[in-house]
Amino acid sequence: IELREHVRIHEDLQQESSRLANRLREQLRRYFAQALELTEDVTESWFLDLLGAVPTPREARRRRRSTVAKILRQHRIRRLNADQVLAVLRKPAVYVAPGTVAAATAHIRMVIERLRVVGRQLRDCKRTLDRLTEELSEGGDGEEGRAGGPRDATILRSFPGIGRIAQATLLAGASRPLRTRDYHALRALLGVAPVTRRSGKRRQVLMRQACAPRLRNVAYHWARVAAQCDPHWHAAYAALRARGHGHARACRSVADRMLKALVAMLRDRTLYDPSRLGQRAAAA
Repeated sequence: IELREHVRIHEDLQQESSRLANRLREQLRRYFAQALELTEDVTESWFLDLLGAVPTPREARRRRRSTVAKILRQHRIRRLNADQVLAVLRKPAVYVAPGTVAAATAHIRMVIERLRVVGRQLRDCKRTLDRLTEELSEGGDGEEGRAGGPRDATILRSFPGIGRIAQATLLAGASRPLRTRDYHALRALLGVAPVTRRSGKRRQVLMRQACAPRLRNVAYHWARVAAQCDPHWHAAYAALRARGHGHARACRSVADRMLKALVAMLRDRTLYDPSRLGQRAAAA
């Protein structure tokens, strides 16, 4: 219950951070659009500190190089130097009506304060998720602890594509089918099991809509990341795309195959071993 609640808290904070980031971009586009060229993630701490020190194009022309260099050094930003940052910030600004800069900067100051609070809460939430999943991995009085071998949380984390949030969401939202090693329940819950409709000679295979939205999202990102970082799942994804499947459908199919492998790992209490997958594919 505690793990599930912190997963929901993290999702709420992530959505709030996205909303505030969009507001910050909107205000900067009014009078200081060139600042957005410095980063794609406007919630980064160094960028918020930079806006606090250089809030307007006028301040950018007056600000010393040492001030910007100090901010970059404090946050260990090496992809940019002070001269590059000032060159971007000192680009010609758009003409705006009197009062626009003052109004926008007042709004931005409030948004920055809220972003700092949300960022701090996000970091605290991630540490809590790490602590809870670590406790689940350390063993205990559960059935998997008595049976020997790695626990479910450890096996999950060993699979490519599963990070902190995916692991916590699966453990919290699919605890029963994971505990019973029910592959068919898992694939239906995560929305990767297709739905077949038949009427006379007509047959349709459609995406499953009846599933848990959070788990569907986890399945998609799990498959997407695994297809990027693991050669075996990348080959499976590429083969599906070559057969004409779209990106989302290929990701669902990869997630379905990964669930089958995961259930086998949980049943045998073994960690992820890519060589065993290669041997199984060769035998097939």
